[in-house]
Parts: sequence; C-alpha cells; structure tokens
Amino acid sequence: MSTTRVSDLLERLLDPLAQTLSSDTARAILSLEADENIHSRMEELAEKCTEGKLTPPEEEEYETYVRVSNLIAILKAKARLVLDQTVQS
Repeated sequence: MSTTRVSDLLERLLDPLAQTLSSDTARAILSLEADENIHSRMEELAEKCTEGKLTPPEEEEYETYVRVSNLIAILKAKARLVLDQTVQS
C-alpha cells in the first residue's frame, strides 16, 4: 500500500478520536517529540536510505519509523485543529 493511501486511511481512522480530544490532550499530543537516540537513528537510516545502503532489517526499521512519524504527524494536525476550534469558539 502506498504511503499516501496509508496516510489517508490513518487520517480517516483517527477522525473519531480527534473529535474527543480535549484542549489539554491536544497540547500533550503537540508536545510529542522523539528522544535524541531515536532522532539520531532516524537520521542515520534516512542517510543510508538516500545512498541506497540499507540492509533489509534496516529498511524494515526505517519504514516503521516513517509509519510512526506519519501517524504522529496526523495526530498533531488533528490536535492543532482542535485547538484552533477552541480559540475560535
């Protein structure tokens, strides 16, 4: 399944969750950040991917990081919408 289709599916699946977010929960989601070790590993794998040097296990690991990053990005976008709606109310 393409990354775009996965992202679209995640977005649709997360809509009901987003509708239940409180402002505090939305802010907590927006504060989510990878720790330094994870960030460094993601950068290392991204560089190897660009160079075409990922081993099969590294490719699987990198794809997992990308999927999780996409999920978090979608959650953060939905959290921003919740906070925007709160401000406009």
